[in-house]
Amino acid sequence: MKRKTVYYTDEHSDEFSRVKITPKKIDGSYDYFLSSPKKTFLRFFFQRIIAAPCAFFYMKLMFARRTVGKDRLKPYRRVGFFLYGNHTHEIGDACNPKTLVFPKDAYTLVHAANVSMPLLGRITPYLGAIPLPDSMAAYRSFTDVISRRIGEGGCVVIYPEAHIWPYHTGIRSFPDTSFYYPASLAAPVFCFTNTYHKRSPFGVKIITYVDGPFFPDESLNIRERARDLRDRVFTAMNKRARSSTLTLIEYVKKENESLD
Repeated sequence: MKRKTVYYTDEHSDEFSRVKITPKKIDGSYDYFLSSPKKTFLRFFFQRIIAAPCAFFYMKLMFARRTVGKDRLKPYRRVGFFLYGNHTHEIGDACNPKTLVFPKDAYTLVHAANVSMPLLGRITPYLGAIPLPDSMAAYRSFTDVISRRIGEGGCVVIYPEAHIWPYHTGIRSFPDTSFYYPASLAAPVFCFTNTYHKRSPFGVKIITYVDGPFFPDESLNIRERARDLRDRVFTAMNKRARSSTLTLIEYVKKENESLD
């Protein structure tokens, strides 16, 4: 396989997703809870009946995906937890968590673009998409629904790198911002790391490593708790990322304009 080189400026903000969508504004009118009888049924239908089997077959057929450490999740089948992962595939990152935590429902924090597509955008909320808010009124509902899903025994999925870098084999530095949720809710944290390998005789194989649980240190204040969780997850993901043996895309930091 021929290696491609991609130049980046800022690992915290550069986005390499091929999908470009104008996001709608997520304000206080957005229905985060989808709690009416009809919407509750649609959540069950799309999560359990549609998304879970499709995700399983996609990951197996496209990437012959193998999981290491999934048994770590078994004691938490009835307990809500947060799941962090590296953001390296547009479709795979939507599918992977559902295969890891099934039959538990997985809810993913996403950019508003994910619920703004003309047709699919109406379905993604029922698939578990929780868009980031654009107003204080929306933020209150946003944090409330995260708390509710954890309380229901669900899994809240977060990609702390925020931006998709396809087939990236390293772990980009990420802030501790998203770790305030488990720190404030005293919820367990797990992480998964997708690593890439050559698939004989062709294609790409993914091996996914699951690590955890990591528990918030209640002896620390909430800021320190979030930072501590971030550091432990970052260390675990970095260790696993070094297992990748295939580099399809090499990401090189742009030093000057001559590299454009």
